[in-house]
Amino acid sequence: MKGMKGARVGNADDDKHAGLSIGEVADATGLSVHALRFFEREELFLRPIPRTGGGRRVYAAADVEWLALCNRLRASGMPIAELKRFAGLVRSGPGNEAERLALLQEHERAVRARIEELDASLEIIHGKVLAYEKHVREGTAAGVWAPTASR
Repeated sequence: MKGMKGARVGNADDDKHAGLSIGEVADATGLSVHALRFFEREELFLRPIPRTGGGRRVYAAADVEWLALCNRLRASGMPIAELKRFAGLVRSGPGNEAERLALLQEHERAVRARIEELDASLEIIHGKVLAYEKHVREGTAAGVWAPTASR
């Protein structure tokens, strides 16, 4: 979480509010300011994001940590609807851990299935790479899978 130590939000009149600005959170997470506003609108944070008297959002380190998890879940293919469901479960507090676990287990199964599909594709692609490397090395690549003229 780069650039977070001692980060301040607001102006000199607002100096009593410590926290991270939306720009600092965008820098720390790689998410755009637009994406952060979307996350807030869609209630994907674990808490309402407080604002300064001037209306600027004030994020905490815990918000950035949550966003790091959300980024990984999204990058691994979790749909926004599922992420929203997970956030709602976490936000609602203790008592639904089994439901959270089931949601994460299902996502893990889906990710493992995608990895298996990618591994199978990678095997085929790697075989073609080896074949082309051999043809290029031996000077026999001319005409390999060359398109033929239509009649």
